[in-house]
Amino acid sequence: MKNFELTDFTFDVNKLRDALEKVEARAEQQSPLGFADGGAVCLTQIPGDPNSTTGGNVIGLYWTRPDSTYKEVKREEPINESNYSEFVKEFEDTYFKEVYETLLTKYKLGRVRLIWKKPRTTISWHRDPERRLHIPIVTNPGCIAIIDKEARHLEADGKVWITNNTKYHTALNGGEEVRVHFIATVLD
Repeated sequence: MKNFELTDFTFDVNKLRDALEKVEARAEQQSPLGFADGGAVCLTQIPGDPNSTTGGNVIGLYWTRPDSTYKEVKREEPINESNYSEFVKEFEDTYFKEVYETLLTKYKLGRVRLIWKKPRTTISWHRDPERRLHIPIVTNPGCIAIIDKEARHLEADGKVWITNNTKYHTALNGGEEVRVHFIATVLD
């Protein structure tokens, strides 16, 4: 399996950025690691359960090797991704709803989130239970994703990528501007 797979989908990056502005005006970003790391906003939820977009549900289950022992440690609790089938009503009038419905024609998706990565920050070396779909909305040349020691910069050009997050990976923003991606859990 490839670590970075370009799909056949391309979306209008200007419409994505307009939708991002609407979301930023309406929602507070959440991050269990604190705002120094960035934040996330869930675009899908468990039907009728707005609490499914908060707390540990924002991050979800992952594994990491936090120290020199290299022993793998589980973080957070498993999330039933297939339950995240309702688009959050507050954002239904944004382009993100159209993007979501288009992607559903080919992929079974779990949680869909917008994730911000602040300048000069990185995420821990970890692995997730599933692959992820990425649409870069705002980026800079210092934004690099690394999966199993393979590094790649994903342009904010409307293209859609599938990343193999079941392997150990990280993402860094070494630039001076925020990075924002539309990220969805891929279940098939």
